[in-house]
Amino acid sequence: MPTTPMPGQTAPTLNLPLIIGTRWELSEQSPDSFTQIIVYRGLHCPVCKEYLGQMRKLYDDFLAKGVETIHVSMDTEERAREAHEDWGLDPIPMAYGLSEQQARDWGLYISESIKDEEAQVFAEPAVFWVRPDGELYLANVSNSPFARPDLEFLLDKVDFIVEQAYPARGTRRAA
Repeated sequence: MPTTPMPGQTAPTLNLPLIIGTRWELSEQSPDSFTQIIVYRGLHCPVCKEYLGQMRKLYDDFLAKGVETIHVSMDTEERAREAHEDWGLDPIPMAYGLSEQQARDWGLYISESIKDEEAQVFAEPAVFWVRPDGELYLANVSNSPFARPDLEFLLDKVDFIVEQAYPARGTRRAA
């Protein structure tokens, strides 16, 4: 069973190639509020296409609230580029090549293909928010393509979280 990183602690490292030929590193991000990491299953997933399409519609609104977003998957560069282009996700950064070990470090569920069009191995969806200082604030990890947080609801809560200095929850460790 995966172990999700603990909110209130430093987020795991993340350094991935982008489809534009550069690299993205979590430790180098400097959002006003949060870095939002959206892990999607891959090009084969129609639910991901819909979810990331919704994110594209809200992207500028998230940016206006200081939330910078990146899409991440275990897909190859070719498959990530195809998803980005075919799903109309520009200008949201698209990373690819998440390793199985990196996925496990982030507490992601890992699946094996059950259909020919699926990647052999892929990470199930997740949404993470990381504060500018590298602290993990929010971790929503799913083992199913059908269970994901509502992006409009999350967007609506950014101001409250920031203005009220609302702390990360779920930080109590077992005795």
